[in-house]
Amino acid sequence: MKVNKSRPVNLDLQTIRFPITAIASILHRISGVIMFVSVAILLWLLGTSLSSPEGFHQAANIMNSFFVKLIIWGILAALLYHMVVGIRHLMMDMGYFEELESGNKSAKVSFIITAVLFVISGVIVW
Repeated sequence: MKVNKSRPVNLDLQTIRFPITAIASILHRISGVIMFVSVAILLWLLGTSLSSPEGFHQAANIMNSFFVKLIIWGILAALLYHMVVGIRHLMMDMGYFEELESGNKSAKVSFIITAVLFVISGVIVW
């Protein structure tokens, strides 16, 4: 049996426009993966710093590197984004922001709050 569907197929992903709510959701999942992977890095750094006084100095020296500060800032950024958008998702589970317009506005507000927190965390790391 041959099925002949005449529906259009768009394989050019650059022409697809995702709504802001979809972008917020996709980035929330990505930030969760980043946080999961970063647990290993942070546990290693914590273990090194708690192993001995020399280990603490080694961890402190590692933290002075620009590249490591950038990684730590990225981890903080993922954590902050995941937290802010997670609160938004919890509020949606409680029945708020379920309409299209309020969902778009809440996504924009969560991006603004996250941007402010990114800057603050950058100041703290550096």
